[in-house]
Amino acid sequence: MAKPLDDHFSQSLSDQGVIPVIVLDHVADAVPLAEALSAGDLKVLEITLRSSVGLECIETVSKYDRWMVGAGTVLNRDDARRAIDSGAQFIVSPGLDEGTIVYCQDRNVPIVPGVCTPSEAQRAINMGLRLVKFFPAEAFGGVATLKALKGPFPNLKFVPTGGIALENLEAYLEMSNVLAVGGSWMVSRAQLEAKNFLQITALAHFARERVKSIRHEGIGSLG
Repeated sequence: MAKPLDDHFSQSLSDQGVIPVIVLDHVADAVPLAEALSAGDLKVLEITLRSSVGLECIETVSKYDRWMVGAGTVLNRDDARRAIDSGAQFIVSPGLDEGTIVYCQDRNVPIVPGVCTPSEAQRAINMGLRLVKFFPAEAFGGVATLKALKGPFPNLKFVPTGGIALENLEAYLEMSNVLAVGGSWMVSRAQLEAKNFLQITALAHFARERVKSIRHEGIGSLG
């Protein structure tokens, strides 16, 4: 039987509605980026391990109590260990690796593993999870697939990621089994290379306003 959602973590994701998926190439950009995103009302951040400085960026940002920072693109137990030791408060994985899930559960660290099929969703539930990542969302049927999964898995919540942008944000966030969405459109590498932090703040703020408008303080909640 699935365990209840971690109240603080899941509520933080639900409240924010959109989670920036971040790839950083320079440690010096980590705190300015976090400040830019929080100025736009995004304080739950996923810093991926897709670059050689991902762990160092997580460690740098996690020293401050202004943000909830998690590690993304965690592929195995060793990645999870290094990320948690670096200060990651939650773990996000592109796939469903049971060893990584058990490791995080043993450390009492929330993990959001990626699933895209009924078999994977069922395995996640049987491992005690109630929150998973739906990835790659658009490539695996998007909203239509999430609607189909809701029938057999009514208590499973999803964070769709992959192909999510402002243009399709509403379709996902209106679904009751979607807790939040992940996206990288507010933190593109081009913006980071140009150090265009004002534009990143503006995009973050616009995304948050769209979330508030779509959900009307009720749609897509934990219920």
